[in-house]
Formats: sequence, structure tokens, C-alpha cells
Amino acid sequence: MEENSILEATIDDLQKLMENGSLTSYELVKKYLTRIEQIDKTGVTLCSIIEINPDLLDIAKALDKERKEKGSRGLLHGIPILLKDNIDTKDKMLTTAGSWSMVGSIPEKDATVALKLRDAGGILFGKANMSEWANYRSSNSSNGWSGRGGQTKNPYHLAQDPCGSSTGSAVAVSANLVAVSLGTETSGSIICPSATCGVVGIKPTVGLVSRAGVIPISHNYDTVGPITRTVADAAVLLSFLTGIDTRDRLTQESNGKYHTDYCAFLDENGLQGIRVGFIGDFCIEFENMLQENGAQIIKLNAVWNKAGTDKDLIFSYDFKNDISQYLAKRQRNPAPQYTGFPMMHTLEDIIAFNKNFSDLESTIYDQRKLIDAMERGPLTDQCYIDQLNNNKTLSRKFIDDIIEDNNLDVIVGEVPANLAGYPVITIPIGLHQTGMPKAFTFTGRAYSEPTLIRIAYAIEHIIKGRTLPKYLTNRI
Repeated sequence: MEENSILEATIDDLQKLMENGSLTSYELVKKYLTRIEQIDKTGVTLCSIIEINPDLLDIAKALDKERKEKGSRGLLHGIPILLKDNIDTKDKMLTTAGSWSMVGSIPEKDATVALKLRDAGGILFGKANMSEWANYRSSNSSNGWSGRGGQTKNPYHLAQDPCGSSTGSAVAVSANLVAVSLGTETSGSIICPSATCGVVGIKPTVGLVSRAGVIPISHNYDTVGPITRTVADAAVLLSFLTGIDTRDRLTQESNGKYHTDYCAFLDENGLQGIRVGFIGDFCIEFENMLQENGAQIIKLNAVWNKAGTDKDLIFSYDFKNDISQYLAKRQRNPAPQYTGFPMMHTLEDIIAFNKNFSDLESTIYDQRKLIDAMERGPLTDQCYIDQLNNNKTLSRKFIDDIIEDNNLDVIVGEVPANLAGYPVITIPIGLHQTGMPKAFTFTGRAYSEPTLIRIAYAIEHIIKGRTLPKYLTNRI
């Protein structure tokens, strides 16, 4: 198999090659490792991957042997999957949210999503760089920067914002450094880097996918989702992530609403009869394409009024509470190279670490968000309870009313999907004149992932908007 043949290879492509003997998982990961060395660690130095699983090649060999002797476990057997560095793995890799403060401790077990992928035969390839603490450290830091990983670059234009905080997950997939990846989102952290880096991202309904074992910001708004190069790959990955998890009580709300095969909703004619509500202006040629393929366009005058909502207040309260609960489950890291790093027990410990280890944790960027969270009270504070109720009630009513009043399937435009905890999908639809990606992003009601996938797949099939990055350096 030629080196370039892994470029843009989908899960289906790779499975066919491994089934007919043209490729092994071992050979595949070796090819990805070569490419990572050429453009992530050296060359244009994308800095999208913090670390590679040291057992990677042994795992690939074992899965190749299993395929030969027992057959494939399924669609993810032998497929390399990159995890954002806030997703716990109980192995030789670290889980640090990009912060040096976390190398002094290790998780007690796999995150639920990591375990599901292992059980499906997926190869946990490595950890992706990210905006440190999922962009919840600083008021002035750069998207895609972390103390451990440095600054991730956008593969389309190296000087442009790659967006955050699942930056490395999106960049690595876009640059064909790995097949697929997982990101996390609290407020835009899957969708923004996916759109900016020319790949597909699905931010699931909060509660559809377990957050157990994920370094948190907010138990009210955190979620985990796939970042891939195609809608079909995103559907495959999402299919293995859903289900009730006793470690995350919010997943109980997905009972009877989740699916284990989102590929069933892939439909090349999926725009037929779909009603799309547009808030604001969009490319007229794109709107015409939707109509020509069976969709109905409904222009909306609705404007989201943020008055009465404050997500930052909720995030700060939740982070103080949630990070303390998370840290209580970490164990001392026995690795001798990390014995000089203290173990973090509280948010105060993290703030102190950033001061005491400023040679590792840059002083260029402040830690204002951490300090603000430290000043919050308990989750029983009435202002917190009232604001949380306000956020969810107002945002959900705004979206639900628009959809019901106009008999819509999805909405395009500015709506408070993150406040509502509703799903969002983004797909690439070409390039701007600057060489940066264009994206089509839309949302629906809770647990409407099947509809979003159906529409996204149909659009992808029609316009084929994914374009390889060119690592531009010219001025824009």
C-alpha cells in the first residue's frame, strides 16, 4: 500500500483493505506514525498530537492476529482513533487536559467512551493537543495552545486560528495523521475547530454520550463527540458511543432515544421533504442547491436575545464543583520521570501549580477563569440554581418554538444550541478565496442526530466539499 493511499481513507476503505489482505493495522499505524513525524513533529509542525500510545504497535499486531484467527469484531476493528487529552485512559498514556499539573496523577480507569472503543477493537492511537483545560484556564490564551502540547496550527493556513478546544482532534484528522478522533464540547469546542479545519464534527445532545472519565468543565453542558473527514465515519463512531452508563446519570435521559447504528440514517436523497429554517443570510447558490434536491427553505426573523442567560456563571460554578470531584478519583502517578510533580487535589492546587511551575505553564497567558471559579460558592447557591433554570428554559423554548411554529427539521443560524444542550453538526462545503474552509452548520431538537446525519450526508454526497489542506503561509 502506497504512503499516499491513506490520505482521506475512510473507515470503510480501511476495513476493505484489511479484509482483503492489502493492509494490516500494524502497517496502517506505521504509515500514520511516519506522517506524524513529517508534518506534526517536524516540517510544518502542526503540534496536534501530545503523545502516541507507547503500546500502539503491539496493540495493532494483536488485533491483526485476532482478525486472522477469529475474524473482525466489527467496523472499528484495527482502526486508529485519537482521543482528546481530557479523555481518561488507564494505560501508559497520560490524561492531562494539556496541563503539566496533571502529570503527577493518573486516572483509575478508562473513560466510558474509551472503554467502548477498546471493546469494539478500536486502537487508542494517542492523545490530541487541546486548548488547555478545554479553554477554561485563561481569558487571553490562544485557541489550541496548551502547556504540554504547545500551539496547534491550522493545516489550511498555518498562521490562522485553528479554533478550540478540541483543536488537535480536528487538525490531526484534517491533516490525515489519523483516521478519526474524539473531541469534547461545552460551548463550541467540537463544532468550531471542525468547521475551521475542514472536517465533520458532531456535538451530540448532552446526555446521549457518557462523560464519565472526562476531565470536566460543566456536568450540565459537557459532551463527547466524533470528529472525522466524512459523515459516514462520524455516524460509525457515534454508534459505538451511545447508551446508558451508570457512571453518568444524565445518560438515563437518553433511554429509548439513542441508537446503536447511526449509519442506518445515511441517505443520499436525505434532503427530500426536509424543511430547513434559515436565520440570517447564507449563500444563495447553496440555498438553491438545497431546494433543487428536495429541501424547503423557510426564512426566519427570529433573533436570540441573550438577556436573562449567563453561561459563564454556570460554567464557573460547575467547574469548581466538578473538577474537585474528578480530582478525587485520580491516583498518584508512579512513573519515575514525574515524581517531581505534585498531585492535584483541588482547584487551588492547580492555580498554585501554574504559579510555581511558570517555566512549564506559560506566564504569557493568565488563569483568570480558574481564579474566578475558585471564588464561587456551592451548587446550592440560589443565584446558580435560578440561572441554570433560566438558561435551559429560555434556550430550549426559543429553539422548540421556532421548530414547532414553522414545522422545521433543522435550523441554520444563531441559536443557543449549547445552552439548550441540543445537537449540532458541521460539514465542510468548500473553501473561501483565502484558502480557509467553508462550513455548513445546523442544529435540531434534542436527540435529533438521525435527522442531522441524514441531511449532512445528503449534502456531502451532492457537493463533495471536503478539500485537502495545503498548509498555506501567505498573508490573508
